[in-house]
Amino acid sequence: MLANIHVKNMALIKEADISLGKGLNILSGETGAGKSILLGSIAVALGLQNFKGFAREDADYALSELVFVIENEEQRQALLELEIPVEDGEVIISRRLSKGRTTSKINGETVPVSMVRKAGTLLIDIHGQHENQSLLHIRKHLELLDDFAGEKLTLAKENYKTCYQEYGELKKELQQAQLDNATRAKEMDFLSFEIGEIEEAALQKGEDEALEDDYKRLANGKEILESVLEAHQLCASDGASEAIGRALRSLASVSEYDLDLKALYNQLMDVDSLLNDFNREISGYADELDVDEETLKKTEERLDLINHLKTKYGDTIEKIQAYCEEKKQRFAVLENYEGYLAERKSRFAACKKQLQKEAENLTVIRKEAAQRFTEQVKQALMDLNFLDVQFELDFRLLEDYMLSGQDEVCFMISTNPGQPLRPVQDTASGGELSRIMLAVKSVMADQEKVETLIFDEIDSGISGRTAQMVSEKLALIAGNHQVICITHLAQIAAMADVHFMIEKKVIENETQTSIRQLDEKESIDELARILGGAKITQMVLDSAKEMRQLAKNARGHGFQNEPE
Repeated sequence: MLANIHVKNMALIKEADISLGKGLNILSGETGAGKSILLGSIAVALGLQNFKGFAREDADYALSELVFVIENEEQRQALLELEIPVEDGEVIISRRLSKGRTTSKINGETVPVSMVRKAGTLLIDIHGQHENQSLLHIRKHLELLDDFAGEKLTLAKENYKTCYQEYGELKKELQQAQLDNATRAKEMDFLSFEIGEIEEAALQKGEDEALEDDYKRLANGKEILESVLEAHQLCASDGASEAIGRALRSLASVSEYDLDLKALYNQLMDVDSLLNDFNREISGYADELDVDEETLKKTEERLDLINHLKTKYGDTIEKIQAYCEEKKQRFAVLENYEGYLAERKSRFAACKKQLQKEAENLTVIRKEAAQRFTEQVKQALMDLNFLDVQFELDFRLLEDYMLSGQDEVCFMISTNPGQPLRPVQDTASGGELSRIMLAVKSVMADQEKVETLIFDEIDSGISGRTAQMVSEKLALIAGNHQVICITHLAQIAAMADVHFMIEKKVIENETQTSIRQLDEKESIDELARILGGAKITQMVLDSAKEMRQLAKNARGHGFQNEPE
């Protein structure tokens, strides 16, 4: 579960540290107090939003940090598969903006933001206001059903996707293989020219590097020879060699008288030996040095040819040779075009047959899951004051194969007796969409490994009895999950296990948002504010107390912020 939120320098929040509890965590406050900033900060920490629009411009840095307590073994294993260790039962995710640079960390180690997003999908499910609108898009319906269907469908989809990718590749190859005789002949002529040009060059691996060395030596042959001869002259009999010989003769007669002098004499003998070796080798080098203009010309021509081929076929000899092999294979295909085409068609037909089988398997699994899904969602809708609701999933078989299969699924609903089933996107109002999505989420919650669910203004467009039923459904979900909910309705706030107040205040001529946990009395006062507005009478306060007591009775237990 999400145990702690630490936010610093995010919009109106200078700093906030919030310790959340199990069950239903309610955040309430006046409109504009900054509730959206807190949810935005969570989204920033999870890499779902960037800091733009949130980070305070007058601050050196902005920070959003989430601490999750991992109690679920499946969740722990899923994190380990992402190579995220659970240290002391916790996972800490943070993102920090400083000097225009964003840093993402998990357990103190810098990670890519993509890793943060992956971890976030395992830890938390954020239901924002826009998600209600996602029900208006029919593709979302299939996604929700697939999520509900679980592991059996996931494995089947993996098999389907593998086959689908092969199908796409073979289909593309087959389309590209459709050539008329003239086009095929033209391509073969061009391939023949390219292959011939490369083979005629008879390239050898490493040849270009050796030629480059030869060319540098040949092109600078005269300068090299002059320098070599001068060096030989300076070191030979009339130069250094003669001088060392005289020095040796001077020391030879006295070196036996002193051990240190003997050592110096021996060193000079070594120098003389090395110099003699050098003179012999440099003389041989000068004799063998080739400064022939014809050899230089041939080397230059060979290099020009290789460089010409590099510009056309690859920047190394290995790449040129690989290109040649590839073109030979293509030439062989075109030579035996009819056989190649028949083989491609056969493979494509076999793959299409297998793909059809995999697609049909997806449909079977989805329809099995759809029966359970519709029954559970219908019951959840009835719990949310859709008393005469009918809910079904309409399957339509697509003509083409898609990455998700051949199924299109549409949520069909009738909310009044005698009305025919119609697509959700054509019939539901804003308030109804909120309840339908809550019903779906309540059903999905038991399927998912995610322990924390966030609902942002799930109460949009509802009131009265419907609001009460929504609050009871949230409380029911909170029995097995941690739920964090932003609300403007007293019926929902009354159900809180932990209640937080978000307030906007002016401190030292600066507007700031603060967040604090309410005790039982403060929670009742906040319920009274929601019920009565600016003026709270004793009657309103009594109503708030009664609402809180009714919520307690409905849930059958006390609340975390209730005094002992």
